[in-house]
Amino acid sequence: MRLRLTRREALATGLAAVAGVAAPALARAAAPTTQIGGPAYGTWWSLTLPAKGDALALRPVIEQVLARIDRLMSPWRPDSTITLFNAARSTDWQRVGSETATVARATLALREASAGAFDPAVGPLVSRWGFGPISGEKPSSDTGFAVGDDALCKHHPGLTLDLCGIAKGYALDQMGRVLRDRGEEDFVIDLGGEIAAMGWHPDGRSWHVAIEDPREGRSGAVEMLRLSGNAIATSGDRTNGFTVGTRRYSHIIDPVTAEPVEGSTASVSVLADDAMTADGWATALMAAGADGPARARNQGLDALFFIRDGESLRRVPVGRFDDHLA
Repeated sequence: MRLRLTRREALATGLAAVAGVAAPALARAAAPTTQIGGPAYGTWWSLTLPAKGDALALRPVIEQVLARIDRLMSPWRPDSTITLFNAARSTDWQRVGSETATVARATLALREASAGAFDPAVGPLVSRWGFGPISGEKPSSDTGFAVGDDALCKHHPGLTLDLCGIAKGYALDQMGRVLRDRGEEDFVIDLGGEIAAMGWHPDGRSWHVAIEDPREGRSGAVEMLRLSGNAIATSGDRTNGFTVGTRRYSHIIDPVTAEPVEGSTASVSVLADDAMTADGWATALMAAGADGPARARNQGLDALFFIRDGESLRRVPVGRFDDHLA
């Protein structure tokens, strides 16, 4: 795998910066469960389900999904579909396959819905700040992309497409789909800190997950949540960022200023019916800075912001997020 530990550095854990930054993690369990996992995208995946059946038989199924999406969407692979698309300085249609087209279409819809806070053409800016591999210059005027059923074209030869802020969520959704196709109804999947849950814990309750403290040097959970039939993604700057003087430089780039997002937001967690939506909006709302809570309300999202207040954190819940507290 050539993916790294940031939303923009890897399809997956950037597929978060995500993950390490302020990642939800499985909470304690009482009744018997079983867990399998392995490396993926520079981070780790795990599957937890009731202790019955042959969990190990699911490992190759999960690994096939992860490998396929890595080949399609990883900007760290010189042979991936998205890397070859970015390298081609052509405005002709290029076949990329239906999955890459689906994720690209979702990124463009999110760019519009987020008023540009999420920008899939921001890859060269991310690279300029040392957080990603997509080289080149972001055109001063983004004339956009067109998406077909299985093909893409760029309206400017210098454009590049970065799917890292949403592709890990897509991978998580696909992992869940193949599990359901094989008859699994109760499980939790964690992919680099983004979590999707289906069904019920063996105790008969929802699955419980935790949101880690987003502050540097802190450990432990700041929230406990109930998940069943939904997903959560968290974005922040604890792990994938650096500090110079009094300023914290995030791996998430503000497309408007072309610099790492500034502000007091330590992390944003988003709950959604699917992981791709949660993943994309967590990135967008973190990039929105101080406008994040207002944009979340306008979109009818369920989100939780942790705002730095000196050494403390101020929590700002939006929508029905608190309905999911454990």
